[in-house]
Amino acid sequence: MFPAILRGWQDLIRPEALKILLLGIALALGLLIALGVATIWLLGLLLPDTVNLPFWGPVTWVDAAAGWVAVAVFLFASIFLMAPVASIFTGFFLDDVAGMVEREHYPDLPPVKPLGLLETLGDTLKFFGVVIAANLVALMIYPFVIPFAPFLFLALNGYLLGREYFQMAAIRRMSRAEARALYERNKLTVWITGAIMAVPLSVPVLNLVVPVVGAAAFTHLFHDLARRQLVA
Repeated sequence: MFPAILRGWQDLIRPEALKILLLGIALALGLLIALGVATIWLLGLLLPDTVNLPFWGPVTWVDAAAGWVAVAVFLFASIFLMAPVASIFTGFFLDDVAGMVEREHYPDLPPVKPLGLLETLGDTLKFFGVVIAANLVALMIYPFVIPFAPFLFLALNGYLLGREYFQMAAIRRMSRAEARALYERNKLTVWITGAIMAVPLSVPVLNLVVPVVGAAAFTHLFHDLARRQLVA
């Protein structure tokens, strides 16, 4: 698993990877800003412009204060929102990253049959929904298990992202049933690799490169595990 992750980071310096990275950063920032604006707008709807406090009278700056609080909360929450953003990247850009990796490191492979747009979109939206739902539930649990919150974050997103990255890399080269079977036989390896890749997700700015590195690393991991299966 560690060689695959190392090679994923090394692939990041390739010109083609940098182009994909810029597109990924634009997508990530756009999604994060949209979610932030939606959060502030929702708070503005829920909170009144003026609140009457006992012994104080009317307070007119509640709305502005709520906006600043929302910004602060969103900046903190963006750490956790990067997992769903990474899931969107997986669906739309993994094939490009995987193609780059295979042309460079596995040039003798036959061409792949690209997935259809509707199939890719369906997989992406389904996984995005699962990641959003799982992380929203986790956000409600984190305050009650503060010492263990980082481990819960890594375990949850390591499982979700690892499973999705691996299977989407695998279905480029085999049927869904074969990809699922390969995943089941190597579930722990995939989970640990996903958890390691989830560590930089909690680091602002660095988390923007994780989707590209993750797509490259899991492409390498898939080929390593598929080759071992053939040898066995």
